[in-house]
Amino acid sequence: MFLTRFFAPNRLRAAVLSALLLPVTLFAADLDAIVALVEDDVILRSELDTAVNNIKRQYADKQAQLPPENVLERQVLERLIIGKLQVLRAQETGVDVTDTEVDQAMGRVAQGNQLTIDQLQAALARDGIRLSDFRTSMREEILSQKLRQRVVQSRAEVNESEIDILLASGQLKQGEVRLAHLLVALPDNPSSEQIELANKKISGVKKLIEENKMEFSAAAIRYSDAKDALEGGEIGWRRFDQLPPLFSDATSGLDAGQMTQVLRSPAGLHLIKVQETREASAVLVTEFNARHILINVDELTSADEAEKTIRAIHDTVGKGGDFADEAKKFSDDAQTAAIGGDMGWFDIATFGTTYAETIQALDDKQISEPFRTERGWHLVQRLGTRQQDRTEDYVRNQARESIRQRKSEEAFSQFVRQLRNESFVEDRLADPSAAENGLDVPESEG
Repeated sequence: MFLTRFFAPNRLRAAVLSALLLPVTLFAADLDAIVALVEDDVILRSELDTAVNNIKRQYADKQAQLPPENVLERQVLERLIIGKLQVLRAQETGVDVTDTEVDQAMGRVAQGNQLTIDQLQAALARDGIRLSDFRTSMREEILSQKLRQRVVQSRAEVNESEIDILLASGQLKQGEVRLAHLLVALPDNPSSEQIELANKKISGVKKLIEENKMEFSAAAIRYSDAKDALEGGEIGWRRFDQLPPLFSDATSGLDAGQMTQVLRSPAGLHLIKVQETREASAVLVTEFNARHILINVDELTSADEAEKTIRAIHDTVGKGGDFADEAKKFSDDAQTAAIGGDMGWFDIATFGTTYAETIQALDDKQISEPFRTERGWHLVQRLGTRQQDRTEDYVRNQARESIRQRKSEEAFSQFVRQLRNESFVEDRLADPSAAENGLDVPESEG
């Protein structure tokens, strides 16, 4: 079966794979039907039903917002297909996930829900989810994340000239916005008929929303082809500079509650609603000024010897000795010893957690107790604090992240579309009449 994947054209591969699977499906038809072939793998009816039921549980108190059963199944199946293709590609290209990584991910899920691991397992059991299935889902999610990182790594590099150009253009919009999104997808190189039908669908949806016959979130759940459709199209809070230019340009002048006109991108036709906005504020950072003495722990000086030396220095300065003089005599920090241990002004996180906690606990002019880090034994005197306006640095970093995120999203979206188009997928769920137009067009609602 694996040979067909690498050496057979799509039609031959489909015929061979279908023939190989036929005896199994005939024998197990009543047990678990195949709803899609995805390369050399399959998606079973039980997998689809589980995923659909999970969505229904999320909307247990607002079932009316969900699309018709056949549309919901197609939406969920497409998600499963894309997820399966990403996992297969990740495995093909050598991406690996260890049991430790899965354990850590489960720990984060438990912590996020304020549960212990045992409580999480009990909650899964109550929902009828086997622990092995949950671990498999976590493993596949991590695989997909690693694949994304690999895909965008070489395509999302940002150089300083790109940052300068963006800042000079004045196009870096400040502030944040919470958006909801609705997409009517179009294939690559769509026909005029496909474009016309998509326009008909999104115009109908827009009319329903504008006439208050349907909430935007409900319309997204029912009609959107985007990956966030079943979350009501919710994108969440984003800085304007993190959005695709098409979205940021269309929404930057809108107030909360307003919706864009229909937008066109390579992915299809979009409607965007502004949920909330908030202004950017100045970025103030607390900086500390301190001086320190370091006694290295290395092959020449044991930890006990270093601790004995630093405690002797601590006694000296505690009895009126000059901290700077002691630093010049004894400190092993080559960068600061000659200047009396002066570390200058620095952000609290610069030298690690132990330093941060120690300096924050001191008053100005106060000297710490001796403390240990991986470098050795330290003594620190806090000299002062100040508030520093880092807005300019923040804006520059914003520009850098904006460019990187846009490149990443564009690169991965293009990768996913190409992966879907080039892969062998046989959808056995599709209703022939639905497959002909591919759209759930809102007609009866107005």
